Amino acid sequence: MSTTITTQITPQLAPQVRATRPARPQVGAQRSGAVRLTRRGRLVVLTLAVLVILAIGFVLAGGSVATSEPGTPEPTRVVMVGAGDTLWDIAAGVADGGDVRAMVDHIRDLNALDSGMVTAGQRLLVPTE
Repeated sequence: MSTTITTQITPQLAPQVRATRPARPQVGAQRSGAVRLTRRGRLVVLTLAVLVILAIGFVLAGGSVATSEPGTPEPTRVVMVGAGDTLWDIAAGVADGGDVRAMVDHIRDLNALDSGMVTAGQRLLVPTE
């Protein structure tokens, strides 16, 4: 006599099918349509981008240089520094009650002085107005 065993699969024990995302491509595999740059290629792209930005900067800044029309020079007169004179004394005489510090700075700019020191016999340009 032979025996047969029958089993029934119940819904709780049935294998469940679930959706999974596609597998990632392997490390060595190339994706179609993707561009891959080497270190040298990235360096070339970076260099070209910097050159393009510099070229645009030169083009835009080229118009802000000087105009073709000459400017009018500031009216000045020459003052000879005497013994014991300081730049402050000279600026106070020219400022006519105005801001002496601003006049000292203005005289320094006109004469391209590095400091406020002047020597006897030195000729300085001072504004007349």
